[in-house]
Amino acid sequence: MNDILVNVSWGQIALDYFGKKPSWLHHKLEAEVSSEDGFTDEELLQFKGALCDLADRIRRVADSL
Repeated sequence: MNDILVNVSWGQIALDYFGKKPSWLHHKLEAEVSSEDGFTDEELLQFKGALCDLADRIRRVADSL
C-alpha cells in the first residue's frame, strides 16, 4: 500500500464506503491484519471492493481523456 498511501484520501474512503469517521480507517490500517483491532474478514472484503471501485472510477476518467 505504500505506493498509494499519500495519493489516496483514506478519510473519504472511510466515509463513502464504510460510513465511518476517517480515524476509524486510519486505526484499521495501522493495526495488524490478524489482531483484534485490524480488519475483520468482512471489512477486508469491503475495503478491497472500495479500492477496486476507486480504481475503476479513475480508469474511466483516464480513458475519457
